[in-house]
Amino acid sequence: MRRIDKEITDENVINDMMTKSRICRLGFVDNGEAYIVPVNFAYSEGVIYVHSAHSGKKMDILKQNKRVSFEIEYYTEIIEGERPCDWTVKYRSAMGKGSVIIENDATAKKAGLDLIMRKYGAKGELVYDEAVLARMTLLKLTVESVAGKQSGDWE
Repeated sequence: MRRIDKEITDENVINDMMTKSRICRLGFVDNGEAYIVPVNFAYSEGVIYVHSAHSGKKMDILKQNKRVSFEIEYYTEIIEGERPCDWTVKYRSAMGKGSVIIENDATAKKAGLDLIMRKYGAKGELVYDEAVLARMTLLKLTVESVAGKQSGDWE
């Protein structure tokens, strides 16, 4: 990281960001071209969980290359300045990489969906339609490395 003064080294802060952030962007390589897709997700114990259809561009790419990058931003706020170049942003973000496992076991899909649904506010007992579960796939991204970065006053 070029700006060491912006690096987040506290693993608790990084885990908090990974757990609470609303959107994760997954980065793939498709025939030498970058492909990025925003996804809803849940993070638990070093794994990012994403629900997906069985088919589509994301799945086609993963069948060829299970290596991905990811990016999340936990918080952003524009800080206005007197002049255009005085403006800045207060933010926290994390970027990393890992490998994806395509999961089609019904029990594993339910467990991953439970994490995703609870993260976004689902309450009570979570019951899934078996036909809907059969039409979806759970992606399990094992995080191999992650770096956090921030700007602004975070005390």
